[in-house]
Amino acid sequence: MEIRVEGPGTEAEPVAVTMRTPGGDFELAAGFLFTEGLIDGREDLARVSYCEDIPAEEQHYNVVTVRLSRPFDARALRRNFFASSSCGICGKATLEQIEVRCAPITAGPVVKAEVVAHLPEALRRSQKVFARTGGLHAAALFTKEGQALTVREDVGRHNAVDKVVGHALRAGLPLEDSVLMVSGRLSFELVQKAVAARVPVLAGISAPTSLAVRMAEALGVTLVGFVREGSMNVYSHAARIT
Repeated sequence: MEIRVEGPGTEAEPVAVTMRTPGGDFELAAGFLFTEGLIDGREDLARVSYCEDIPAEEQHYNVVTVRLSRPFDARALRRNFFASSSCGICGKATLEQIEVRCAPITAGPVVKAEVVAHLPEALRRSQKVFARTGGLHAAALFTKEGQALTVREDVGRHNAVDKVVGHALRAGLPLEDSVLMVSGRLSFELVQKAVAARVPVLAGISAPTSLAVRMAEALGVTLVGFVREGSMNVYSHAARIT
């Protein structure tokens, strides 16, 4: 899917191409722009729609245009985005550059360990396509009490996160008091997205990378890995888990 962005009085410019599972395309576009720091919040979004200026048989729901309420200069982008379904965005900015762009998260909820321990099962119950195929990642946003706010699936774990964040952004759901649960490995791209979305707790059923742990520690994210069978490892900012 190609994501295009346009500002008032300017033509749409392509900013990203991502391999994704169709569905939640508008959420994916909005979430991507937000977690990559290209928009500051919900107020920047004027309209999200499928592109209408190319033949439907050529793209048919594979190009999404995001119209912003403020000016946007695509030439100011430092890099081009290409995301595969497997590894996220390769060749990204360094940890130091992310630290410059994103302020550390200082607030956030205190979550009971038993709540976190039950999140993988709650996530799995909502994975309808995974139940049929066994081949999709999932991400979900939970309250500190373990109530699911939104769940999304995608062939790429980073896309699943962008869909969740995009839905929360457009619906006005609280991100700063929530827990983000993912079904796969905890990469530094996912920590970056959590920081950009101001989500204070990121949990997953698998391992984090060493760079993910470094970034989470530096930027105030509580990173919880290997959440399975009632146990977990807390790698950073453990005060939020009680």
